[in-house]
Amino acid sequence: MATTGGRWVLALALLCAPALAAAQGTIKFAGLVELSGPGTTSGTNFDEGVKLAVKEINAAGGILGRRIEYSGSDTQSQPQIAKALAQKAIDNDAYVVFGPVFSGSVLVSMLETRRAEVPNFTGGEAAAITQQGNPYIFRTSFTQANAMPKVARYLRDNVKAKTVAMIWVNNDFGKGGRDVMLKALDASGIKVAADISTDQGQVDFSGPVLRARQSGADALFLYVNEEESARALRELRKQGYDKPMIGETTLTGQKVIELAGEAANGAVAHVGLTADAPLPTVKAFDEKFQKEWKHKADHNGLKGYTAVYVVKAITERIGKFDRKAFAAAMKGARIAAKEHPGVLMDVAFDDKGDIDRESFMTRVENGKQVVFAVLPPNAAR
Repeated sequence: MATTGGRWVLALALLCAPALAAAQGTIKFAGLVELSGPGTTSGTNFDEGVKLAVKEINAAGGILGRRIEYSGSDTQSQPQIAKALAQKAIDNDAYVVFGPVFSGSVLVSMLETRRAEVPNFTGGEAAAITQQGNPYIFRTSFTQANAMPKVARYLRDNVKAKTVAMIWVNNDFGKGGRDVMLKALDASGIKVAADISTDQGQVDFSGPVLRARQSGADALFLYVNEEESARALRELRKQGYDKPMIGETTLTGQKVIELAGEAANGAVAHVGLTADAPLPTVKAFDEKFQKEWKHKADHNGLKGYTAVYVVKAITERIGKFDRKAFAAAMKGARIAAKEHPGVLMDVAFDDKGDIDRESFMTRVENGKQVVFAVLPPNAAR
């Protein structure tokens, strides 16, 4: 017969059991995302992609039998707020952190996730992000060091440009891209006729566009954020610019097309991810995303979505929730879309956390982004 003390222990255990089961039944994911400020378009799409993947994975039984508990926080597009939110995510025992998207914010916040040894996936493209030897940072997008040479080759081989005018945004993202692009253009034998910096959130592009026109360059390379891309395209149309307009992912995204209207037609960009990719997995994602959020995803939506599925694939590969083991398994990891459809495309990661996969050349035609070429992974070149 149980003693009085024994009955109290048993009763206490029974009371605590549901709470322990609940705690063991979830795994925490944290999002540091730009839901306001200049990065609203990027951060919101990224956050929506993460949420869609979490919803699907939870509906299918979670990861290793545990449901995902996702919490997204607004960085307000400010690096110091991102840093504070990273610390909060660490204090809340996040298994993995997603974001920020803006490179300037990532470069600050990832110091916290690195110190705490928490895996961190980012949509930032600045080359410096993965050049600091951080074993816990991983990209969902191409590094500028991989993307810009593809753009330069297109300018040389397809546009036949001898000179290029560059308009870029003066932040970590823009400066990093500009510096890498200068080297890529030089390697392709293309001269820079005008090197024009702009401010983040710039509204008036009349001056930069006028300088680009007056340079007489054969083509324009435009590398600014989505909202600024739309403003620049409208100004280019207003001033009658008739040379090729080439850019990267932020030039032909869905939000740019919506904001720029007809002025976006003719713009060409190399993109690592697009919801218009001619792949069954991506088309299925596009349908699900539009059903869930009532709008089309831009590249950031795909970045957030695929990042969650990468976490699922690697965690199941190591068979446990272990941050250090996860980070180690990411080095040199290859994930096939045939085995893990949620990653959408076959992907590979190097020892720095940079991603490699197929990419696309796109053109805006009649208000829609059209893929006109599929480029192989850099490793396949």
